[in-house]
This record gives sequence, structure tokens and C-alpha cells, in this order.
Amino acid sequence: MPRHHMRYAVIGTGAIGGFYGAKLQRSGLEVHFLLHNDHAHVQRHGLKIYSKDGDFSLPAVHAHVKSATIPVCDVVLIALKTTRNYLLKDLLPPWVADHGILLTLQNGLGVEPRLAQLVNPGRVILGGLCFICSHRGAPGEIHHQDYGSLTIGAYGDGYKPQGVTPLLETMANHWRQAGVETFLTPDLGYARWKKLLWNVPFNSLSVVLSATTTEMVTNPQTRTLARDLMEEVQQAAASQGVAIPTTDVEQMLHSTATMAPYVTSMKRDYDHKMPLELEAILGYPLAVARRKGVALPRMTMLHQLLQHMDRHNRHSGGEVPGETPAVAPA
Repeated sequence: MPRHHMRYAVIGTGAIGGFYGAKLQRSGLEVHFLLHNDHAHVQRHGLKIYSKDGDFSLPAVHAHVKSATIPVCDVVLIALKTTRNYLLKDLLPPWVADHGILLTLQNGLGVEPRLAQLVNPGRVILGGLCFICSHRGAPGEIHHQDYGSLTIGAYGDGYKPQGVTPLLETMANHWRQAGVETFLTPDLGYARWKKLLWNVPFNSLSVVLSATTTEMVTNPQTRTLARDLMEEVQQAAASQGVAIPTTDVEQMLHSTATMAPYVTSMKRDYDHKMPLELEAILGYPLAVARRKGVALPRMTMLHQLLQHMDRHNRHSGGEVPGETPAVAPA
């Protein structure tokens, strides 16, 4: 199908889904956005993106408050926080079991297997890893501070590498024409574990230490702790047959040191008394490593600390449902 005839749906129009969906619409694609809190505002005023690459507005967008009103689309972007995945069964459009490519832009490990349980066998599921610093502002506003690239890979059962397919090449062209730096990975599992090299230390420690990325990476003690956590991610990945070279660790530390000071998404969620993405980022990796007999003491302690902090924080602001505890595959 020609690119200009492709239709996209965005499930979760926040800092990630709103930004990337807006880029797609600006490039000429038809995009339908599912929103909750901002629906009325966005329906009237559209979306506004404040970006380091240049601000832009979409005065009119297809805004939906219910997935049932979204027409059949060729690609469905899943951009919810993983803490809201318990809603996916109800939030996904009714036609999604049989139609459309599913591309999840969520953090962590284990999101694709759970998505596969909600659709018919044989459906195409892609994983997208966003390397971006962005956050929501006022209703209908998204602030893009730094980076913005996207890595896409095809999901196979158990994260079996699928290679780079013609479909992936087509998808990459869509994103590149939208001005998004896009990479393809032949091994989605490896890419997921590599992303955890950043998410495990910096998302987690930002909450415990109440610190920005710059504060964490420029402090010698905290930088050492981050490196130690990265080494445990390497051990967890190795237990699943995924080898992450030390050069990836060094590259991730360097990238963090050179980015603009950033308040992580987990810290923003904590500050707003929202559930933390603990299971996708810590719980699931710990669970799969534990099944292989691999002990990860620092990650385990961090998970336990954050579980306590998360429960106490949400209880003090009115309880909000959290994630379903991670269950490792048999």
C-alpha cells in the first residue's frame, strides 16, 4: 500500500505516543489518537509540540476517547505506560485482533509476549525502542528536550531473532520520512536488554536519589553504582543467551553524560504520584534471571525499595492501580 494511504492509530497519547504520532501526521499520514484526560482540549485545539528540533502545531487531529470509534488502521502504536497494560484488552480497538500491525513503544522487557496474548496467532508484532527525552506539559502539549531516535525490531516467540524483513524496511521508511531517526534491529531481544542498560540504573536511581541524569552520571559514587547495575543487566541478559558487550555499557554512560539534564519518566511519575513501571523494567528481568538461577542483589534491592516507595507514595495521594507482578515464562 502506498505510504500516503497508510492509516495509524496511537493508543496512549502522552509524551511518547503524542510526539511520534504528531510527527507522523505532520508528514502527511492519517493518524488517530486515543486520549483520556486531554481529549476535550485536543479535540478543540489539536496538539502542540515544543521540540529542540523546532516547534510545530497540529490544529486539527483525529481525537478519540473510545477505541470503538477508531476506524480500521494499518498500524497500531501502543504507547501506554506499562502500568496501564491491564487496560489493553479494553483499550485496543475491536478490529485489532485481525487487522493492523502492532508496534509497541513501551519500556522494559516482556511487553510483546503479553501483547501477543491479546491477538490472534500469527499477527505481526513489532517492538519499538525510543531513545528520547520528552514529557507532557499543559493539556495537548508535549515537550521534546533531547534525542528522539527509534529502533524497531520484529517480535518472535521467546524473543527469537527475526532478522530485518521487508516489512521492517517499509516501516523504517515511514518514520524516516516523518523526520524520525530510525534504526532496525535483527534481534529485538538484544535491543530490549540493551535499553535496560539505561532504564534499570537511571530510571530507578532517579527516584531513590531524587536526581536528574546529569546529577547521577557526574557523581563518581552514583556513576559507579549505575555501572554496577548495568553489569547485573548484562548477567541477566546472559542468562537468556544474550551477550551485551562492555562497549554498550560505556556508550550508554557516555550518552547520558552528554545529554541535557533530564528528569526521567519514572521520576516524573513518582512526583505526580502515578504508578511506576517497576515490573517491566525490574520485575520481569529479575524473574527470568531467577528462573535460570542467577542472583542479582543490587537490582533485587532496588526493586524492593521502589516497590515500598511506590506503594507509600500512591497511598498518600490516593491509591492508583499498579502493574501486575511480573511472571517469568515457563
